[in-house]
Amino acid sequence: MAHFTVIGLGRFGVAASLELIHLGHTVTGVDRDPKIVEKYVEELTQAVICDSSDESALKELDLTNSEAVLVAIGEDMQSSLLCTLALKNLGVKEIWVKASTKAHHTIVSKLGVQRIIHPEEEMGIRVAQSLNYPMVNNYLAIGHGLYVVEIHVKPALHDVPVSRVLGDARGSVQAVLVKREQEVFTSIDTNFALKEHDVLLLCGTRAELKYIAPRLV
Repeated sequence: MAHFTVIGLGRFGVAASLELIHLGHTVTGVDRDPKIVEKYVEELTQAVICDSSDESALKELDLTNSEAVLVAIGEDMQSSLLCTLALKNLGVKEIWVKASTKAHHTIVSKLGVQRIIHPEEEMGIRVAQSLNYPMVNNYLAIGHGLYVVEIHVKPALHDVPVSRVLGDARGSVQAVLVKREQEVFTSIDTNFALKEHDVLLLCGTRAELKYIAPRLV
């Protein structure tokens, strides 16, 4: 269990806070609006009224004890930047920042923040991917052009070996694991037969995954 601080209790900040608590962590939620803090005081581990653009006020929160601080301030770019700068000055090492525009992203990156989030843009990409590949339940970009995709095996693939699914893409697309009810198989050879309702994780480039997509329907 770790402790996190989320600054900005809009929809994004609250969603992140509640999910962290659901995962077993503790969360301090920070917002300058007393009404918002009062609204979530019973749901968060701790809820604090604070002007996050004021470095001296943030210092009182002892943020260096947090595993990470998420700056979830939305449209007020000036407040977000002032908060981020204050966190850097206070020695907070792990800072995540929600950026609303490219300019916001650029300035935050100049402040030395590497964890910059674009929730709307990222969700838009996810929705587009789901519309384009309805057989893909979820996907994760892992860098260097590689993606991990989660596929729920359809009836047409029941008893079909992995080799037939991958075809000539076997060298560039890897079957990472198969989850079958309560069992997880991590050693997937080409003769491994899929079953309906299996969850299959594949790893490969976008181009190669797109190439084999018709076989997954």
